[in-house]
Amino acid sequence: MAPLAICLAAAVAGLTLAAPAHADPTTPAGPTTPAGTESKPVQQTSQTTPAWKVALKFAMKKRGIPYVWGGTSDSGYDCSGLMLKAYKHAGIELPRTTTEQYAAFSKKISWAHLKPGDLVFFHGLGHVGMISRPGYMVHAPHTGDVVKEEKLSDWRRDSFAGAVRPDPKGVRLSIEQRKTTMLTAGLWPTAGALRIKVR
Repeated sequence: MAPLAICLAAAVAGLTLAAPAHADPTTPAGPTTPAGTESKPVQQTSQTTPAWKVALKFAMKKRGIPYVWGGTSDSGYDCSGLMLKAYKHAGIELPRTTTEQYAAFSKKISWAHLKPGDLVFFHGLGHVGMISRPGYMVHAPHTGDVVKEEKLSDWRRDSFAGAVRPDPKGVRLSIEQRKTTMLTAGLWPTAGALRIKVR
């Protein structure tokens, strides 16, 4: 009778079969691997998409939506409103205006070190866009135009006022700095007045 049939018959009868004489009783039973190979546990790693990638994807999907002053929805965006919603979608809540968004991060990024996701400011902090790829940004330009990706021209370079790289650590640092400054000056706001949040 084949070994498999013997095992099945023994199991039905409630019998326990002894291990073959050649088996090493000190070796734990388990699956075998081909000779010369070692069994390794499968390692699972969870990777979180960086906030800048989530924000950039959001902003790029809004291309074609009209510019609306004060807009923060798909009915229309202004420049800082688009940045606000893009990073909020990524879990980082920015202040509302361009000047506040620039001030929210202590580390400033130079023109030569811009990367996708960076917020770039122009015209004395009067306008903001987001770097989409080297040499380009996505932004809501002005009334009568739509959210678009635009090449960073020499004209843009001449009006460049600075850039920041949004991240939770940067927002948290900004909050602590503002607390210290306001407490020192006796200007600490009432609950709810500070609108920067960290998730």
